[in-house]
Amino acid sequence: MLINKKLAIDFDGTIVDDAYPAIGKPKTFAFETLKKLQSEGYRLILWTYRSGKSLEEAVEFCRKNGLEFYAINASYEGEDFDPQSQSRKIDADLFVDDRNLGGFPGWGEVYEIIKQKIEFGITNGEVQAYSKLKKTKKKGLFW
Repeated sequence: MLINKKLAIDFDGTIVDDAYPAIGKPKTFAFETLKKLQSEGYRLILWTYRSGKSLEEAVEFCRKNGLEFYAINASYEGEDFDPQSQSRKIDADLFVDDRNLGGFPGWGEVYEIIKQKIEFGITNGEVQAYSKLKKTKKKGLFW
């Protein structure tokens, strides 16, 4: 199934631990989850504050970990951004960032949220209710 949806993914604090301007340690399951989403047809956009040499280092770090992006700090590869006539906000269906309300939940939960929102059309309120329900469930004996 071709999803053809765009996900804007932050780098520092989301793909890797925040150590800006250095590159932090990869977040648990970040690269595995992102490659899985790509294989399912999602277009991944690296959406980061980084620029110049620090951006090149982040892109190369991702490349060495087997991740190539659809675009980098742009809505599509080769976009010619004109700050005089265009908004800096990029065109994406979802934004994944560690600075969202409530903080970064981890890549397992991010994957579930993406699947629910995009594939099943669940609203933000329903996703938040689901997340709260998951957190309040009592853990079983073997958890």
